[in-house]
Amino acid sequence: MFLDLHTHGKLSKKSDFSLAYFKEMLTEARANNISGIALTEHFNTNNFGQIYAALDEAYSYNGHYYEAEGVRVFPGMEVDIRETGHILLISTREEILSIREQLEPYLSKDNFIPFAQLLDLVEERNVLKIGAHPYRSWTPLHHINVNLLKRLDALDLNAKDLYKQGITAYQAKIYPFAELLGLPIVAGSDSHQCLQYGSVINRMNESVHSVAELRLAIQQGAYQVEISDSLELRVKASVMMKKLLKQLQGEPPSRDEWDQVVTT
Repeated sequence: MFLDLHTHGKLSKKSDFSLAYFKEMLTEARANNISGIALTEHFNTNNFGQIYAALDEAYSYNGHYYEAEGVRVFPGMEVDIRETGHILLISTREEILSIREQLEPYLSKDNFIPFAQLLDLVEERNVLKIGAHPYRSWTPLHHINVNLLKRLDALDLNAKDLYKQGITAYQAKIYPFAELLGLPIVAGSDSHQCLQYGSVINRMNESVHSVAELRLAIQQGAYQVEISDSLELRVKASVMMKKLLKQLQGEPPSRDEWDQVVTT
């Protein structure tokens, strides 16, 4: 079973959720032999609740994941923290929507939730906690208190950072950091656009059917992280396509899109 644990269902935070666009994403995921994804959309994206309302209407949900276009879609969310950095939360639909409701006071950049408070909020729940792109230049995690970081379940080996900083150079940063924290590393494409699927992937030794099974597999190391030989092409094409699509919608490129395109 191939899993991607950092994906997005929308082109950007400002865009509305489009089921047709999401179906295209899933079709491409399936074409890359991906049988499961974590849908970790930004918690402060435009109309967050609309995403799950649309999924409920279009697909069956078994209490653990949606069965969508032949892909298991595990509910999730990417949360900004006050110290700077992003945390991926993966759980059931009910837990994700409940946590999102409690994060309502913390949606703006000047009032993101403190990391310790977020951890306290989710640790008593059935939630997988992953530190997203810990060495990304504008949203790092490596500067945060080590004892707080050790409360995470894993760190994210992110396709965008492998592309931007170089595969060997980035691995030389994140793997010693993960060892210091005693945390495993899992792969996430960080796809907002379908061409990025397959750039990095988790090859699970056995099929997983719930967040509890996923957490156990990660803890036991029952998976392998695989990096595609075509990662650079996939990510660059995806970033450029996303930038073009946003221009067509009248949106300016985000910091990562502009930075990645002009430096390559």
